[in-house]
Parts: sequence; C-alpha cells; structure tokens
Amino acid sequence: MNIDAHTHQADSVSRKRWRVLFALCVILPLCLIIALAFGTVSLPLMDVLGALISSPFQGTDSVLEISRVELVVQQIRLPRALLAAFVGALLGICGATTQGLFRNPLADPSLIGVTAGASMGAALTIFFASGFSALTGFAGIGLVSAGAFIGGSAAVILVYTLATNRNGTSVATMLLAGIAITAIAGSVTNLLEFFGNNEMLRRISLWRMGGLDGANYQRVIVIVIFSALVLSILPRFATALNALLLGESEARHLGLSVQKIKVRLVLLVAAGVGVSVSLAGTIAFIGLIVPHIIRLIIGPDHRYLLPASALGGAILLLLSDTLARTLFAPIELPVGLVTALLGAPFFVSLLRHRFEFGMR
Repeated sequence: MNIDAHTHQADSVSRKRWRVLFALCVILPLCLIIALAFGTVSLPLMDVLGALISSPFQGTDSVLEISRVELVVQQIRLPRALLAAFVGALLGICGATTQGLFRNPLADPSLIGVTAGASMGAALTIFFASGFSALTGFAGIGLVSAGAFIGGSAAVILVYTLATNRNGTSVATMLLAGIAITAIAGSVTNLLEFFGNNEMLRRISLWRMGGLDGANYQRVIVIVIFSALVLSILPRFATALNALLLGESEARHLGLSVQKIKVRLVLLVAAGVGVSVSLAGTIAFIGLIVPHIIRLIIGPDHRYLLPASALGGAILLLLSDTLARTLFAPIELPVGLVTALLGAPFFVSLLRHRFEFGMR
C-alpha cells in the first residue's frame, strides 16, 4: 500500500513538472508577441502577427516597399526580442547551474565574480582595441565576446580556486572571494572609464547598465550560436548536478569525476554569462530570481530545473525589456536597471526569510 502511494505521489510530481514546462513553453511565445506589440508606439496585435509572416531578412532595397508596422517589427523589435529571449535563457540556466554546482540557492554568476570579470574583460577589449576597424560587424562582436569570456572565466576560476582545498569547496569563502574579485574588476573597469575617451566611456557605460537597444540580426546570430552550445550541453549535466546535491564524496562514490564536471560546468557558465555581458551588458538578478522561483514550484531536480530556468529567464527578460521601453515612453530605461529593481527586493526578502527560518 505504501509502495502504491509512493508511486502515485511520484507520478503526480512528474505530471506537475511537465505541466509547468508546458505552461512556460506557451507563455514564452506570448511574451514574444507582447514585446513586439508594445513599445514607444503600440501596434495592433493582428498587424504584428501579419508582419511576422513576412520575411524579416529583407535587403535595404526593399525597405521602402514594406509597411511601417513591418519595418518596426522586423527590423527593430524582432531582433531585440530574440536577443532578450536568448540572453535571458542563458542567464537563467547558468544561474541554476551555479546554484546546483555550489549547492547554494544564493549562488549567482554575479555574486561569485563572473559577471564583473566578464565586464572587465569586455571593457579592456573596448579600451585597447577601439582603434581597430575590426571592432565593427561580426569581428567586433567576436573580439568583445572573447574578452568577456576570458575575463569571466578567469574570475570564476580564481574564485573557485580560492574557495577549494583538499576538504572541498567552501561556500562562504567562495562568496567572500567573489566579493573581492567583483571589487577588483569593478575598480579596473572604472579606471578604464576614467582614462577612456568619450566614445569608450559611452560604450562601456551603456552595456554596464545593461541594454538591448543595440540589437540587430548579427548579434542575434552570435547569441544563437553560443546559446545552441550552452543550452544543449548544460542539460546533459543534470544527473551529475543532482548527484552533487548529495555532496562531493557521495558523487564520487556514484562514479562521477567531480573535478572534471566542475571545470566543464564553470567554463560553460563563464561562456554563457560572458557572451550575455558582451552583447547585452550587465543584467542583474535573472540568474538568481528565476531558478529560485522555479525550484520552489517544481523542486530541485535539475532534469526539469535547467530547461524550466532557461524558459523562465527568457520570459522574465522579455517582460523586463517591455517594461523598460514602455514605462516612461518615449524615454527608454536600460533593462539592467529594471531587472535590478525587480531582483533586489526579492533578494532581500529571500535573505530575511532564510534568517527567520534559521532563527526558528
């Protein structure tokens, strides 16, 4: 009887998880349509759907032949919405991976220094390579992305090294080291802003606040390539992350190569966050809020948590960007400010809840 009850409960939990995933898959395209319809100028929903039917990749010779709605949707809002969706998905799944890797729901790529390191790497690239014509087009995106990737990788590897000894990884040391690395990287970035010219200062300041206003199909193609890599590989580590929740020694007893898994996960997280920073700037709290909410709904099983966090991150960033464009229209807020305003109160309430629970 107990076995039947346990089986029924497991089936119920599994159905709930699949229902949540299905709901997220339905909500995401709806949020995409909302992002295309609302902005400085609101567009009729049917006109937006009609504009999507036409090919968005039209040459400059044919721009005059398409309607104003098609021009706004295809050339301005669609690449921005796609960039927001993929960046949000990367930040969401990287946040869930970071929390699972360090077995701490407060762990976030920004809290352990990877975001600041990626920002510093991108700022160094902009500062020292600004005189090269290669900073335009695909080459420019590639150089800044490479700088952000190297900076984010170096920061997170340094934090992990400082927090790891023969006894394992200390979460407290990891967070303290992350604070130190974030301060150092922020100081270097501020120093570059101080000595940079107006163009360097503008470029560094804009993406440090986080913004999607520079979205185009070139950037979309780049983020799709990186997203295909990260979003296809990270879910393969779901079982390993579930085992790591039991502890590193238990994972080793299950036959996992813990050290190799950690290195690969760290590099993938650094790649995902690095390219997100280089293309969309510093967008805070997506990697903290989304995995935490999803975990409260469907539980800690990374087989469901990772894809659900990716979908949830895409949804949250799409809605945040829509708010950034419409809240004070025609003034457009940096989307990083909106996510910070949403995420900071959630983070404070989370800390307070954990403190009160610990006192009990």
